[in-house]
Amino acid sequence: MSDLVVIAGLSGAGRTVAADNLEDLGWFVMDNLPPALIPKVAELADGSSAAGERMALVVGSGQHQDKIASLLNALRSKFAQVQLIYLDASTDVLVRRYESSRRRHPFDDADKGTLGEIIEAERVALEPLRALADLVIDTSELNVHQLRELMNEAFADGSCGHTMQTTVSSFGYKHGLPLDVDLVIDCRFLPNPHWIDALRPLTGLDEQVRDYVLSQTVTESFLQRLEALLELIIPWYEKEGKSYLTVAFGCTGGRHRSVAIAERMAQALRELGMTPLVVHRDISV
Repeated sequence: MSDLVVIAGLSGAGRTVAADNLEDLGWFVMDNLPPALIPKVAELADGSSAAGERMALVVGSGQHQDKIASLLNALRSKFAQVQLIYLDASTDVLVRRYESSRRRHPFDDADKGTLGEIIEAERVALEPLRALADLVIDTSELNVHQLRELMNEAFADGSCGHTMQTTVSSFGYKHGLPLDVDLVIDCRFLPNPHWIDALRPLTGLDEQVRDYVLSQTVTESFLQRLEALLELIIPWYEKEGKSYLTVAFGCTGGRHRSVAIAERMAQALRELGMTPLVVHRDISV
């Protein structure tokens, strides 16, 4: 039996780019597939070796994606493992992408109004599908190379997520909460290196900032409890069948405290035998 990845999400959020990355990794990819044809894919998986052991389906525009949920159970009876990947992005970013491409939005019709309103209508229509996703990727702040890196981390080994992929990220609250996370840890209670002139231009990747943040008494106590919490809950997430877990650490600007803590927690996860992906969303802002 094959493994199957279904790629869905908002128009312009990067479905085709994600599919291209999987194809480069050796996956058999079907792009812009109408949901009505998805049952035929199950027949293909049963009766043909042409698709190999790893298949990816990229579902078409939002006007059709609402039918996917009812088809997932049927697919799971035919494939060894089925993963639903949902590509998301903020409305203002999607507006800019469509304005630069000059393409008509596939969810457009005469009743939905402006481009921003059309995108919001598609977002509402796809919210039930987003809730079913095994992995949500917010591409608002990602370029094609960063999206490729994320896809490689998740799928390069060909396992289709048989082991839970953990992502540790940092962000700045003043730039908004990340959309695609499971746990958010607020680090703003820690002493802020921003108020030290010598440390302000640096980031949590620099030794001076890292040593300052980690040397605080409250940090040591915080990390001990946090590491114990993650050591407790991660095996239970895996036991429940969760394929992807993202833990995000936030501070005011996303450059100092959250970066240092995220790096330290990634190290702790490596010591537990995991290979976390580390993403610092706002470190260059």
